[in-house]
Amino acid sequence: MGKVYIVGAGPGSVDLITVKGLKCIQQADVILYDRLVNKELLEFAKPNAELIFVGKLPNLHGVIQDRIHRLLVEHAGEGKVVTRLKGGDPFVFGRGAEEAEVLVEAGIPFEIVPGITSGVAAPAYAGIPVTHRDLGSSFALVTGHMREGKDDTINWKGLAESVDTLAIYMGVGNLPYITEQLMKYNRSPKTPVALIHWGTTEHQKTITGTLETIVDIAKNEEIQNPSMILVGEVVRMREKIAWFKEKKQGIPV
Repeated sequence: MGKVYIVGAGPGSVDLITVKGLKCIQQADVILYDRLVNKELLEFAKPNAELIFVGKLPNLHGVIQDRIHRLLVEHAGEGKVVTRLKGGDPFVFGRGAEEAEVLVEAGIPFEIVPGITSGVAAPAYAGIPVTHRDLGSSFALVTGHMREGKDDTINWKGLAESVDTLAIYMGVGNLPYITEQLMKYNRSPKTPVALIHWGTTEHQKTITGTLETIVDIAKNEEIQNPSMILVGEVVRMREKIAWFKEKKQGIPV
């Protein structure tokens, strides 16, 4: 019987993978990697390692996820060391728990290797702390990608009224709805917002605005996913501590 390592590859920069995550890449016989994983990490694999791309495509998420489950069980069942390489952290909107469940049911040993999640790393590279003693003592990680055909189960009222900083993943396509919901539940239209595109990479681009202006700014700047959305007073800190040199700087709040 082999073993599976479900590894968080970090937010994008090669340097931000953990030491253990890198060892899992180096020791793997088979690596199943996602679309947002930095491909440079694959250069650390053994020369004879089998590299299998399992990135999601529109309208095929369920089919591809089933294939991932089969590949994990199949290769580990053949006695191989399998590294399942996922962007960010495998337990933060990464479906890592679903894959772990499949391995449990198949009786296959596995380990979870946490990774740095984009909800913290991308803001840090944009000069935005997710917490600050004077500006924000709480933050929440929120999915901005609502499942097609499903009711929105996110408690926008609770988020708007009770959490200082929101880090919203993959929400650019729903940005008008997200800003509308937050303002609907009494979040000030003047609340600062940042969008960080390809955070921590050489392609990083950050734009800033407010809940009432960010939709138009994002449209004009042609911001798309993958991007993190940061909502909260902490966004103002970017003006003071932005340190990562981007190809094009954002618009000041």
